[in-house]
Amino acid sequence: MKALDIPADGWEGLRKHWRADMLSGFLVFLLALPLSLGIAKASEFPPAMGVLTAMIGGLLVSLLAGSRLTIKGPAAGLITLCAGAVMEFGGGMTGWHMALGAMLVAGLLQIAFGFLRFGTLTDFFPHSAVHGMLAAIGLIIFAKQIHVLLGIDPATLKGVGLIGLYQAIPHSIANADPRVTLVGVISLVIIFGMPWVARAIPSLKKIPAPMVVLLVSVPMAIGMDFRHTTPAFDLVSIGDFWGNIGFNPDFSMISTAAFWKYVVMFLFINCLESLLTVKAIDGLDPWRRISNTNQDLVAVGAGNTLSAALGGLPMISEVARSSANVTFGAHTRWSNFFHGLFLLVAMLLFIPVIEMIPNTALAALLISVGYRLASPHEFFKTYKIGPEQLVVFVITIVVTISTDLLMGVGAGILTKMVFLVFHRVPLNNFFKARYQSQETPSGVQIQVQGSALFSNLLSFKKLFSRLDTSKSIQIDFTQAHLVDHTFMEFLHHWQEECSHAGGSLTLVGFDRFDAFSSHPLAARKIRPSMA
Repeated sequence: MKALDIPADGWEGLRKHWRADMLSGFLVFLLALPLSLGIAKASEFPPAMGVLTAMIGGLLVSLLAGSRLTIKGPAAGLITLCAGAVMEFGGGMTGWHMALGAMLVAGLLQIAFGFLRFGTLTDFFPHSAVHGMLAAIGLIIFAKQIHVLLGIDPATLKGVGLIGLYQAIPHSIANADPRVTLVGVISLVIIFGMPWVARAIPSLKKIPAPMVVLLVSVPMAIGMDFRHTTPAFDLVSIGDFWGNIGFNPDFSMISTAAFWKYVVMFLFINCLESLLTVKAIDGLDPWRRISNTNQDLVAVGAGNTLSAALGGLPMISEVARSSANVTFGAHTRWSNFFHGLFLLVAMLLFIPVIEMIPNTALAALLISVGYRLASPHEFFKTYKIGPEQLVVFVITIVVTISTDLLMGVGAGILTKMVFLVFHRVPLNNFFKARYQSQETPSGVQIQVQGSALFSNLLSFKKLFSRLDTSKSIQIDFTQAHLVDHTFMEFLHHWQEECSHAGGSLTLVGFDRFDAFSSHPLAARKIRPSMA
C-alpha cells in the first residue's frame, strides 16, 4: 500500500477522518461503558472508577500513544490482580486507597520503562505461558461472576479461594434469585447468540452485543422493580462520582513486601498485556502501520499514573475493544479520543440511567470474557501447535490458580526451559543469539547457529532492527539446532512487515528439520540424521 493511502495522524487526521472515527468511537463507547463498570466492580473498586479509567485512556492517552487503533481502558485480565491487592490491603475503601498507591508507583515505573526502550519486553515470554496466564484469569473471572449472575450476595463469598468458589456453585444455584438469574441468563443468550444472528444478518455485525444486553436487561430490571424488591447489591451504584475524584492513593504500606509485590505485578502484567495487544492490533490494521511500543509504554504509564492518582483502575491497550475499533472502521487515534469523550458525557448527564443497570447483566458480560480466555478452543489450539506447548500452557494455569499471576508465568517459563534442556540446548545459547551475517549483491544473508528461542529473541531482534526491510533478507537455518514456536511466530509477522515495506524475507534450511506438529508455526528440531 502506498504511503499516500495511509491516514494522516494528528490534527490532519482529525480533519480528514473525524466522521469515521467518531462513529467508531461511539460504537466502542457502547461496548466500553458496561464492561468498564463490570470490571471495576469485579476488581473491588467503586464501579464508576472503571469508567474514569476509560475516560483517561481516551481523552489523554490517545493523544500520547504510539499506536493508532488501540483502545485504552480497564481490562478483565487485571481483575484478579486488582481484587487481590484490595483484599490483601484490608478490603473496602482502605484496601482501595492502598492499592492505588501501588498502582501509582507502577505507573511511574512504566513511564521509565518506555524511556528505557523496554517496548520489546513481550518478546522474552513464551507465548504458551502468556496464553496460559490469560486462560487462568478467565477461569478466575468465571468462578467469581457466576455467583453475581445468580443474585448471591458477594459479601457471603469474600475471602473464599478459587476452589471454594467452584465448590459453592451448586449451593448458589439452589439459592439463586429467580428474577435476577433470568436477567443474567437472557444476557448470556444475547452475548453468545449475537454472533450467530450476525452471520445470518450481516448488517447487525456493527451492533455491540453489550449494548443489546443493556437495552434488554435495564427494562427487565425496571419492569420487575429491582430498585425496591431486590437487595442493593443487585444494581449498579455510582454514588457521588465527581465528589470522589481527587488524590486517592495511600502510601502507608510502601515499606512492606506486599506493597512492592503488587507494584511488580501491576507493572509486569500491565506492560505485557498492553504490548501484546498493540502487536495483535498492528496485525489487524488495514494500513499495516507499525506502532512505536516504547512511546505507547510511556503513554499508558502516564495514563495509569493519573488514573491511580484520581482513584481509577490500571489501564492497558484492551484487545476486545481495540479489535472492535478496527471492525467498526476507525482510521486514526481519534476514535479512542471520541470513545473517551462519549464516556465523559455519559458521566455528566446519565448517571441516574446507569444506576438502573442490573449487576447480573455485567456479570454475564464478564463471564463471556472469561469464556473467551479459557475456552476449550484455546486448549485445542495450543495442543495443535505442539504437545510441549500444551504442557507449558497447563502448568502456567495450575500454578497461577494455586498461587498468583507472577508465579504462574514464572512456572511457565521454567517449564519451557526444562524442555530446552531436554532438547540439548546449551545454557550459553539460552540468552545469546549465535549467527553470522553478510551482505550479498541482492541484500543480506543471516546464518543462524545453535538455537533460536524465545529467550534469545531479543538478541536476534537487535540484529534485525538494523536491517533494511525494503530489501531482500535471507535467513539460513541449515546450521541451527532448534527453533521454538515463539521465534517461528515472530518470523511470520516479520515476513509480513518486510513484504509491506517492499522487500522479502526468505527462510531456508527447514527441510532438514522435524516439526513438533503439523502447525505451520510449530517448533522444529534438526533431524537426527542431519545433525
